[in-house]
Amino acid sequence: MRHVLAIDQGTTSTRAILFDEDARSVRVAQREFAQHYPQAGWVEHDAEDIWRDCLAVAREVLDGVPPSQVAAIGIANQRETVVIWDRASGAPIHRAIVWQDRRTAETCAALKADGAEAMVTERTGLLLDPYFSATKAAWMLDHVPGARERAERGELAFGTIDSFLLWRLTGGKVHATDVTNAGRTLLYDIRRQCWDEDLCRLLRVPSAILPQVRDNSGLFGTTDPALFGASLPIAGMAGDQQAALFGQACFASGMAKSTYGTGCFMLMNTGGEAPRSANRLLTTPAYRLDGQMTYALEGSIFVAGAAVKWLRDGLGVIAHASETHGLATQVDDSHGVVMVPAFAGLGAPYWDPDAKGAIFGLTLGATAAHLARAALESVAFQTMDLVEAMVRDSGALAAALRIDGGMAANDWLCQFLADMLGVAVEKPTNLETTALGAAFHAGLATGVWSGLDDLSRTWESAARFTPAMPSERRAGLAALWRDAVRRTLSQG
Repeated sequence: MRHVLAIDQGTTSTRAILFDEDARSVRVAQREFAQHYPQAGWVEHDAEDIWRDCLAVAREVLDGVPPSQVAAIGIANQRETVVIWDRASGAPIHRAIVWQDRRTAETCAALKADGAEAMVTERTGLLLDPYFSATKAAWMLDHVPGARERAERGELAFGTIDSFLLWRLTGGKVHATDVTNAGRTLLYDIRRQCWDEDLCRLLRVPSAILPQVRDNSGLFGTTDPALFGASLPIAGMAGDQQAALFGQACFASGMAKSTYGTGCFMLMNTGGEAPRSANRLLTTPAYRLDGQMTYALEGSIFVAGAAVKWLRDGLGVIAHASETHGLATQVDDSHGVVMVPAFAGLGAPYWDPDAKGAIFGLTLGATAAHLARAALESVAFQTMDLVEAMVRDSGALAAALRIDGGMAANDWLCQFLADMLGVAVEKPTNLETTALGAAFHAGLATGVWSGLDDLSRTWESAARFTPAMPSERRAGLAALWRDAVRRTLSQG
């Protein structure tokens, strides 16, 4: 029996999962790591923490497994988070700046005011927003003494987390990334499929520090034999949301998945076409196999599970995230309470980095249960906005939305999603689809699976939720949500 090791490096934790040839998880290890908030709106990670955790969880799941039984390693990672490191020592020059970080909002606003966004969107499929990597990298080069000069000389290396982990795993031999991560930097032309010199100049990121861009499935390199006792092939990499789309077997145009973790990210496969969104969605690479690109439309929600985490850690309303299911079912409705969790601004389709979180409709009758329910409802409401934008852009959505991520374990939320979206919601037997997508890419490259049809056969539905809410009630809830969002927008 051959196995594939998937490293899923997320925003709050790093996990390793060992999959067998039937795409079943046989071993799992996970570690949470520290979040750093040096100023309001700033979010940082210590890349050395991430590396240590990556190594620890990988070693834990591989303990006792002969290297001959490990066909390959696949990596999925939090996207847009930036690391710049010294090529000679491998040491980061600054903490990683996380995708949630808003410190470059003024830079993005100034570029928009100068009329730069049209070119950026045309070439990258993205918008000028601090969410993406390039302005974070430029900030780092400007604020670390001597960094810009060293970058120009080629002494530094830039990467998203996948690229940094690949460098470390290969003992500094490989500086590469894949199309899905490159496509989130604001520096990659997704149609010409290359780094764009005009964008590098505009966003002030020297091309000398950029990694090589490769297909998602293929041999990236082999691990330093000192790490795991043998050289193991690293044969797949993808940004976490594209990895989840792949892990959900959304291989046909129109198929869509939505992942509910710290944030929520919905992707719809659009095939070989890279559509230009009229509704402020993103156009992004979904995967590239054998040089053939598949694209997706994406809607990004910055706060989903993070709203529940805030109830736990910020307010002390709950002790465990799992309590929200019981609290939500204790009450018939949210008592008119609406939460707009714009703790890191609002993503698609609003793209307002200056929006602030708010709770509306509070009365003396509001309880912890109503707050918990409002937090869960906000996730469905934000997804509703994305679905409606995707339908306007593409004309249709598949008959069912496939969901995954930690929040998908909450059946109440799954049913409320189906009710608010007006389409069936399906969750697979394996909710770890991000890690599975990374494993699929690695396994395809090493012959564990023969092709997309082989992968599709491994997907199994654990539950299907169909819309049951009366249309009048749905419309009323949607109206309350839209009014709350309007009052939250910075220009509202």
